[in-house]
Amino acid sequence: MTDVVRRTGEERRASIEENAEALGIDEAFISTLVDTFYGKVRGDALIGPVFEGAIGESWDAHLPKMKSFWSSMALGTKTYNGRPLPPHMRLPGLSEAHFTRWLTLFNATLDEIAPNPAAHDFFLERAARIAKSFQFMIFQANL
Repeated sequence: MTDVVRRTGEERRASIEENAEALGIDEAFISTLVDTFYGKVRGDALIGPVFEGAIGESWDAHLPKMKSFWSSMALGTKTYNGRPLPPHMRLPGLSEAHFTRWLTLFNATLDEIAPNPAAHDFFLERAARIAKSFQFMIFQANL
C-alpha cells in the first residue's frame, strides 16, 4: 500500500509554480496560446460557425476568460471561477467531430508555439481530458 502524500496549499502552489517554470510557461505564453488558438478556431469551417453563433461579438470578453481558465489550469492562479460545461451543453448541433477538430487545432497551435515538447504535452493532455469529459457529459450521460 502506498502512503498518501498530504501537502499544504502553499506546497501545492509552489509545486505548480516549479512545474510551470520547468516547462517554460507563463502568463505571456498562455495569452499567446489562447489568442493564436482562437484565431484558428474563428477561421475554421467546421467549428468557427459554432463559436461565432455562441460568442458573436463578445470575443473581447471571451478571450480573457479563456486566458484565466488556462492560467488557472497551468499556473494554479485560481483566477477562473466559471462553469464551462453548461454553455457547451446548450450548443445546438454539437457533435463529436467538433471536439475532434477543436483538439486538432489546439494541437496544431501547440506545434507552432509551445516552448518545448514537455509544455506541448502538458497542455495537450489537459485539453484532451477536457474534450473527453465534455463529450461524455454531452453525448453519453444523457442517454
